[in-house]
Amino acid sequence: MAFEPPQRLLRTLGETQRDGGAEWLDKLPGLARQAVDLRELTVERVQAPGGRSGLVVLVRQADGTPAVLKLAPPRARPESECAALARWDGFGAVRLLDADPGHGVLLLERLHPEMSVRSLPEAKALLEAAGTLRRLWVEPSSGHSFETVAGRTGRQAEAMRAGAGTDPDVASLVDAALAAREELLADPPEERLLHGTFRQSKVLAGERMPWLAVGPDPVVGECAFDLARLVRDRVEDLIASPSGASITRRRVKRLAESLDLDQERLRGWTLFRAVESGVRARRVGRPKDAELLLEFAGWL
Repeated sequence: MAFEPPQRLLRTLGETQRDGGAEWLDKLPGLARQAVDLRELTVERVQAPGGRSGLVVLVRQADGTPAVLKLAPPRARPESECAALARWDGFGAVRLLDADPGHGVLLLERLHPEMSVRSLPEAKALLEAAGTLRRLWVEPSSGHSFETVAGRTGRQAEAMRAGAGTDPDVASLVDAALAAREELLADPPEERLLHGTFRQSKVLAGERMPWLAVGPDPVVGECAFDLARLVRDRVEDLIASPSGASITRRRVKRLAESLDLDQERLRGWTLFRAVESGVRARRVGRPKDAELLLEFAGWL
């Protein structure tokens, strides 16, 4: 079978050529065949549109049990994803069945990729997503090697400064986001293992539990950092609404209260993550996404 990467994955890899995306794509067919043969899998089809961090293939194991084979490039940190899934052991997240993280190979339980929390009405979707996220916030194993929020956002902060450009409005948002980060890191609460890239589309329907998270880019830090990405879900709808700014502020308050988090810390991390994403979108040539994200950030 031809393991043809979906366009969504190709676009993402095209934005990260310097991180070895093209080289990994050249090796992908061989890696996929090797992973399938070694595990005696039967390939059904490549999942499309699939994810942005790797090739997702629907397969069946030797005994006929449905599963998912994921192949991820090194830049997606598959070793870290494997470690997080092993730590959660299926509680709130997809179960890891087998892995060869050195080659970016993960064999996962089959969920229902066509049904994410995002398919629910907005209020219900936020409630279910937040409940799923809460289950993932566990203490990291002693001696863990996960990236920290301070380390990840430090790298991002450098790129934000470089990408602010000469637009005074963007520069002002970057300054506010970086100031918020410094204040938040000065007195962090207790650390937890976080999903790292959580949003509604990362929560799929399952059999053993109604909703399970997939595709983590795990990081260790405070829970408000993890929840911040969920605040801006369906940002296109928020921007299109005449009351988008007030809806956003109510969303911050409601989510913070539902998960017993400090509202101002959630607002601060939401600001930082929105500005970081907006500046990055500008840098890689996605001006429409950048405009939406930076307008959203201005409401915070």
